[in-house]
Amino acid sequence: MIFTKTTKKIRVQFMPFRDGLQSSFGGKVRLNDFLPAMKRAAELGIRHFEFGGGARYQAPYFYLGEDPFEDMKAIREAVGPDVDLQILTRSVSGVTLTTQSPEGLQLQAKLMKEYGTTWDRNFDYMNDVENLIRTGKPIVDAGMHHQVCIALMGLPFKSDKVHTAEFYIDIGKRLLDSGMHIDSICLKDASGTTDPKTIYDAAVGLKKIMPPEMPLWMHTHDTASMAVACYMAAISGGADGVDLSVRPMASGTVQPDARSLNHALKGTGYELDMDVSKLPEIEDMLNELMTNYDFNPTTTTADARVLGFPMPGGAIGPNVHMMVKAGILEKYGDVLEEFPIVVEAGGAWTSVTPGSQQYWLQAFNNVMYGRWKKIDAGYGRAVLGYFGKTPLPSDPEVVKAASEQLDLPVFDGDPLEVAPKNIEPARKALEERGLPVSDKNIFLVMAAMVPGKKMELNEGIRLLMGNPKIDVPLKKKDEPKAAPAPATAVVNTAAPVVTGPVTSRLTVKEGTVTRTFTVTVEPAGTEANSPSPAPVGNPVPAASNGTPVFSTFAGFVEVVDILVKEGESINKGHVVAAVEAMKAKHDIKAPCDGRITAIHVKIGDEIDASKPILTIS
Repeated sequence: MIFTKTTKKIRVQFMPFRDGLQSSFGGKVRLNDFLPAMKRAAELGIRHFEFGGGARYQAPYFYLGEDPFEDMKAIREAVGPDVDLQILTRSVSGVTLTTQSPEGLQLQAKLMKEYGTTWDRNFDYMNDVENLIRTGKPIVDAGMHHQVCIALMGLPFKSDKVHTAEFYIDIGKRLLDSGMHIDSICLKDASGTTDPKTIYDAAVGLKKIMPPEMPLWMHTHDTASMAVACYMAAISGGADGVDLSVRPMASGTVQPDARSLNHALKGTGYELDMDVSKLPEIEDMLNELMTNYDFNPTTTTADARVLGFPMPGGAIGPNVHMMVKAGILEKYGDVLEEFPIVVEAGGAWTSVTPGSQQYWLQAFNNVMYGRWKKIDAGYGRAVLGYFGKTPLPSDPEVVKAASEQLDLPVFDGDPLEVAPKNIEPARKALEERGLPVSDKNIFLVMAAMVPGKKMELNEGIRLLMGNPKIDVPLKKKDEPKAAPAPATAVVNTAAPVVTGPVTSRLTVKEGTVTRTFTVTVEPAGTEANSPSPAPVGNPVPAASNGTPVFSTFAGFVEVVDILVKEGESINKGHVVAAVEAMKAKHDIKAPCDGRITAIHVKIGDEIDASKPILTIS
């Protein structure tokens, strides 16, 4: 049992308004649906919040039609000038999912500081110390508190070489010996899978080599119901601060409710630096403000299976929501089973963004297409060295497959040197469209640029042109039910006489794919040219005019490329289009030889498996 004779205050960073939103909803929560509760939390004495970075940089303009920087500005105004506001950045990726140039990271740090940030928590999912040193400099130069992270994870396979207390302490020593300015260190376990003993030993070892005035922070998630035990272990080992939340964004994939840890610390001599008696008021406000949001049980319920698939809470939530939308949630268990395979083969980087997404998408591809048959671009670039040095060597066969499929060589240099220099292309895209050119607008476009993605689909461009994608996870409203027939009504039970063509909708389920067709049935003797009644719903081209080509996903996906033209002859297996699902591009191939006779969609359309993309005759 932990105990101290000298009372020690444990600092708290309050997490519901960034990590809580991300882990519960992928960050897709509108500003006005949580800002009043955040303002009230500051009025009640909470002095340290996480408010930006991570998915709360991307989600506002990717899915909500909101400018993330204006959201940050509004939050700063709401909480006042004296509250610490922290962002989360991803080393060489910054607040994006791809690598950024040094100039891009400098612009990022400048804007984050300008829009209200006082602390920047910076992690590298590879635990590449050189990456952390190089990407820490812009944070320090911008004048923010520089909190450098050591990323933790419980391995889903056995190894005594990485993700041990000694491994983490060595990273800390190399960071401290580098001469880089560090204000605090954070042990960051995004998946909540590290055991308490490892955390305790790491904390003890780090405190021995850290300057006495430098705080040690602990961050974890309650996905496997381990968070309170891990926080107790860290505090016992010398940690000075922890991350906590409040219901309804607490526990499950989020941090534990502050009331839980406060209760666990009773009588130990350790106390939180917040008044938990005020939390019910914040909880009530959030419940009221978010009453229309659809909380998915997968993100709100603890799941010990995460110990075998170390996915962070901030990634489980978004991926579950995307699987639901794409109509493939039944594949969730299969993807989890594949997780240990891709972790070990990749080289055991920590499953925190973008590493978690790389693991997830490769496990997903292995399930959908066969193991290593389709290498995800991010996973492939990671095993090839473009994000930094992997903790363990990657599987040579996987490296070979990645190099061949992505047409890239193995790389052992500085990831920042080969990162795309996107500032000028972003500026040009703004100028070509007559949009205001400013540092903020350049960064909005630049941070949404992904190799191979067309500029008309760039979320920064779409936001600035007033055409953002809106995808808010709200509860579905019940459809109004038809009024029952009066008791005195006479019901005719005889079959109706069909005297002309009848058009209806037919739903066909084939495996995991559900498709809906419009079918016209003509009774015998009806003239072929007889007029048909108006079709029910939105008609789709009749199959008799050719072979329709559909998305391979039952749910909704976005069309991101059309690779053929009307009149073009193609062969079976030819890639004719591409859709985006799970933040990745998936090819659509021709099911037969023929000629493209019609294209029914355009780039940017959202479709499901009931609407054909094109027709082949």
